Amino acid sequence: MCRRHGLSPATFYKLKARYGGMDLSDAKRLKQLEDENTKLKRLLADAMLDNIVLKDLVGKP
Repeated sequence: MCRRHGLSPATFYKLKARYGGMDLSDAKRLKQLEDENTKLKRLLADAMLDNIVLKDLVGKP
């Protein structure tokens, strides 16, 4: 099965451990939550960088 789909056995077992007991709807919801989490992390990083820049600007005469 791994060879047919071009997966290594290690990748197969990793995916099986992660998604093994889930229904398709659960797996889709998990993917949506992971995507949303990635976007939120990116927004937080941007806000933190803006905060650092503003602090540097205020600190300089």
